[in-house]
Amino acid sequence: MSIRPIKSESQAIPTMEGAGVHLHRAFGFQDPTLADPFLLFDDFRNDDPAKYENGFPWHPHRGIETITYVLAGSVEHGDSLGNRGEMGAGDVQWMTAGRGIMHQEMPHGDADGKMHGFQLWANLPSSLKMTDPRYQDISSKDIPTVIDDDGTAARVIIGDFWGKTGPVDGVAAEPTFLDISVPPLTKKRFKIDTYKSAFAYIFAGSGTFRDASRPFGVLVEKEIAGEEVHLRDLSGDRTLVVFDKGDEITVQSGEQGMRFLLVSGKPIEEPVAWHGPIVMNTQEEIYQAMRDLRSGNFV
Repeated sequence: MSIRPIKSESQAIPTMEGAGVHLHRAFGFQDPTLADPFLLFDDFRNDDPAKYENGFPWHPHRGIETITYVLAGSVEHGDSLGNRGEMGAGDVQWMTAGRGIMHQEMPHGDADGKMHGFQLWANLPSSLKMTDPRYQDISSKDIPTVIDDDGTAARVIIGDFWGKTGPVDGVAAEPTFLDISVPPLTKKRFKIDTYKSAFAYIFAGSGTFRDASRPFGVLVEKEIAGEEVHLRDLSGDRTLVVFDKGDEITVQSGEQGMRFLLVSGKPIEEPVAWHGPIVMNTQEEIYQAMRDLRSGNFV
């Protein structure tokens, strides 16, 4: 077994999208090889409806898949194919845009005005760029949760993990998408396919993905399995960790525990031509998408 070293670690950056939605972007519109096949990851959460209620009005997508995971509040959506629906807390929508779709996403807060969700963009290989659009709307109750003896829990959205299989299927990048909660001061290892790119995104608590047997600063006055744990340099809320090659990661949670998304997928390793929510392989394909939009032939 080889522990994956950390390739990069960074904080999500505040930005604004749609019609004025305040969010934090962990990565996107930069180096498409950073987490290939994944292109963009946004964390949208706020307690002020004025900072999200105008949402993401009608806009196009082509050549990618968008994955929306809601933790609090809801997201009402509609598209050019006539689909309508609403995602609530714990629900997931995996949308394959393929050859093209127009859609909108309008977030709403819960009873306290709180809204929290994530959106991930996954690239499609050239062979599937112009495939038919497809939706997979997954209710929270259909997402399996597996709990280890030490209390570590994982929601399995897609992929196989600890004997459970997520309900999303037929996705080109063969991804795994997990929502993992690790109890306080707990050391864990998680296997990841050696040939997949992988990243983690911490959104509650703190911890480290570095080798927990190494000292990291101030001693926490507790022991785990008889070992002293040095954990000053913990990563916390809105931290993105991109991993290098290997077949497992190591996790050491802090005193408040840690909750994070663990995402991996098979790299596509193809040229990327990017124009906002339209991602193709060549600039000519981007120009064609723009012509299709202007002529009404996009969908």
